[in-house]
Amino acid sequence: MKSLTARLAGCFALAVLGMAGAPAVARDCEGAASDTKLTVVVEDVRSDRGQLTATLYPGDASKFLKPGGALRVWRSAPARPATALCIWLPGPGVYSVAVYHDVNSNGKWDHNIVKGIEPVGFSDNPYLAFSPPKFEATAFKASGPETTIHVKLIHK
Repeated sequence: MKSLTARLAGCFALAVLGMAGAPAVARDCEGAASDTKLTVVVEDVRSDRGQLTATLYPGDASKFLKPGGALRVWRSAPARPATALCIWLPGPGVYSVAVYHDVNSNGKWDHNIVKGIEPVGFSDNPYLAFSPPKFEATAFKASGPETTIHVKLIHK
């Protein structure tokens, strides 16, 4: 008869194998429950350190990436290779999402020569060169009770 420890270890191994390849999911959605839910699957997460920070912007280009322009900012523990973040939206409409991996947990996106560049990504995965993307390149439409988008982190 197998020991209890050996049986538990086997069950744990099966559970872990069953989860391999699936994005880790945050337990609860952020914000007040509504009829419109957004799931952001953050891809190419290379470290479990720090936290993922996501910012939701309304369908107004003048508020995109501006101080005070966000509808909500939320954070979650990262998990490799992908992490799913969930938020309740105010309703159907056009939105934009910016995500960065705050690897050192200092509460800000480090992006200079001294501190290095932490991974960043945007909804609709626009090409990033030497400037932030325009709102139009990141905008997406949430039209049903549940919308899922994929954001690939860019590592430089």
